[in-house]
Amino acid sequence: MPSQTPPSRKRVIIMGAAGRDFHNFNVLFKNNPNYEVVAFTATQIPFIENRTFPPELAGPLYPNGIPIYPEDLLEDLIRKYNVDEVYLSYSDLRFNDVMDKASRVIAAGANFVLLGAEKTMLKSTRPVIAVTASRTGAGKSTITRLIARGLKQHGVKFVVVRHPMPYGDLKSSVVQRFASFEDLDKYKCTIEEREEYEPHLAMGSIVYAGVDYEKILREAEKESELIVWDGGNNDWPFFKPDLYITVVDPTRPDDVLGSYPGYVNVKLADVIVVNKVNVVDKSAIEQVEKSVREVNKKAIIVHTVSEVNVDVPELVKGKRVVVVEDGPTVTHGSLSHAAGYFAAKLYGAREIVDPRPYAVGTIAEAYRKYAHIGPVVPALGYSETQIRELEETLNKVPADTVVLGTPSDLRRYLRLNKPAVRVFYEARDVSNPGLLEILSDFITKKVKPR
Repeated sequence: MPSQTPPSRKRVIIMGAAGRDFHNFNVLFKNNPNYEVVAFTATQIPFIENRTFPPELAGPLYPNGIPIYPEDLLEDLIRKYNVDEVYLSYSDLRFNDVMDKASRVIAAGANFVLLGAEKTMLKSTRPVIAVTASRTGAGKSTITRLIARGLKQHGVKFVVVRHPMPYGDLKSSVVQRFASFEDLDKYKCTIEEREEYEPHLAMGSIVYAGVDYEKILREAEKESELIVWDGGNNDWPFFKPDLYITVVDPTRPDDVLGSYPGYVNVKLADVIVVNKVNVVDKSAIEQVEKSVREVNKKAIIVHTVSEVNVDVPELVKGKRVVVVEDGPTVTHGSLSHAAGYFAAKLYGAREIVDPRPYAVGTIAEAYRKYAHIGPVVPALGYSETQIRELEETLNKVPADTVVLGTPSDLRRYLRLNKPAVRVFYEARDVSNPGLLEILSDFITKKVKPR
């Protein structure tokens, strides 16, 4: 019998932002001889391109690893590598942005691919509660913490697994376990990572993150009865959830179904949490609920309020303040300001000083790139240089007080020349039955039957 030439491998580019892209590679392509991933592209996050996904993580099909290029080079890469398919593998994109990228890929001669939600969901031996959102900035982190408090009250042994943020050395980030604030330094966490991990650690919760979520899941299962998926941006979960919770934001009532893949999260949710109902009027809530019901008739809809306070109110009242906000919320999350600005107003600041004229380096670049950002400072700190530029920007602003609206306590690692106050914001149930009652019923059915 004549020998047959094996079919050539499809040549693939994965478009990402250091997270979902690596997960999709691990699940679908790493050991698949039918595909050759010739490159990753990177965007959204500074300093994550022009590096290599290392061969130790890429597997035997990729002895030299896989290069990571800026997304700006996409068309050139498609032609250079004669690419067959390009897989979009990151989140928080307006629909017109998705089609813009699709058109670029198609015009360059490749197929543009969007994966089905369950294609990359890993199955756990433990019950999984997933918290997702329709857009970044909806307040999903506060909902995750509300659930964590409820689980603690019921005596459930759980761990939190966070959507990935592997912005540093990938080889040392395969499986990360955070049990103390010292672990943040151990893994050389960026400010964005600290924003997400610090509140959980302050509650005494264990947090996992990293690059290889199959390995992360199996480690997490060893020390838990239940896993809480703490979503990032508006991505869908990496683990198949038994309870799928999606948080929507009534402060942006026209935007509930306008982004990818947030629409997917609304469509798949078992529970829709309309958060921040205390800061909008009734018509905004009704508009959001109407949008949800257009695509998801089965989900239970509950309401939560977002309660804000500061630790030293007298440093805000009557003072000139400069406000720092959670970075992703006011960059690719598209909000002009967030909890810090709201807290400054609530606690009677005399003036919120516009920091934009005083910005330096990459902080100034962020204002040019994200022109929607208002008179607040995005807490960007993806490198030591950028952390120092953030510090210099804040120190140059002629204000009496820094209002830290980011969940990370920047006072730990910034040398500020003025006092700083921290803003704390937490979600509280206001529906009857509410999210905690739904959680209690879930625990009875899935974890601790009566």
